Amino acid sequence: MSVLRTIESKIEGLFEGVFGRAFRAHVQPVELARKLAKEMDEHRSVSVSRVYVPNEYTVYLSPGDRQQFASYEGSLIGELQEYLTEHARREGYALLTPPRVSITTDVDLVIGEFGIATRVAQPEEGLPPLPPASSAPIPAPPTPLVPAPPAATPALDSAPAATMIYRSPPFAREDGVAPPEPEREVVTLTVDGRAHPITSRSVVIGRSREADIRLADVNVSRRHAEIVQEGATYWLVDLGSTNGTDVNGRRVTRAKLADGDRITIGATDIVFGRALP
Repeated sequence: MSVLRTIESKIEGLFEGVFGRAFRAHVQPVELARKLAKEMDEHRSVSVSRVYVPNEYTVYLSPGDRQQFASYEGSLIGELQEYLTEHARREGYALLTPPRVSITTDVDLVIGEFGIATRVAQPEEGLPPLPPASSAPIPAPPTPLVPAPPAATPALDSAPAATMIYRSPPFAREDGVAPPEPEREVVTLTVDGRAHPITSRSVVIGRSREADIRLADVNVSRRHAEIVQEGATYWLVDLGSTNGTDVNGRRVTRAKLADGDRITIGATDIVFGRALP
């Protein structure tokens, strides 16, 4: 049995019996492990001689799912970190520090949904990045840090990437067939019939060339408003614009957004959308 499969078995073993059956309609612990590894793969940063990946992972759970984990959260976090360490080792990824996982509650999520945000965080002062992992088993204690040769590394203390929202299958499969991959949520801003996908945690709207979404509207300020993602929630924030910002006809400085909300900036209407594809 592979090391990753062994760790998966340990994670599954945390919730055997009554607790395991209770999770059948909730987020599955082993599903968290696999999606964390997926996020590591999808946020790789290739330097001159290495492939760097995030070292901090925040898992957002609904209140109901978080409560189910309450008695086991510390153990689960440790197993998830071990799983990410082994995955990085197997793929030959470089890490600035050993992977760190935290779990938090997001009231905008429902049971069976969870979000994952990744981040490249600076190691403690004086500690160099971890070298690319080898295929050897995870040692105990953790592998000591060793000096790395000069090479381009990702920006330290980078902003978290966009939080990816997953939905768990309603029931675990018992026929040995892997359940389908949970679909990722698609978030868009539609301007004049054209949909602009939101792929980062912050999107600036304005007349400036530097704006993420540029509007050719003389009533729009250069940096008029911003869409900000916080966990699984999206907020509209007015950036001190001259003519203000409306959501569904109401003047706002900060407003929580829902699917179908109409944002009015100057003389331009923008429709916020979020849905599974």
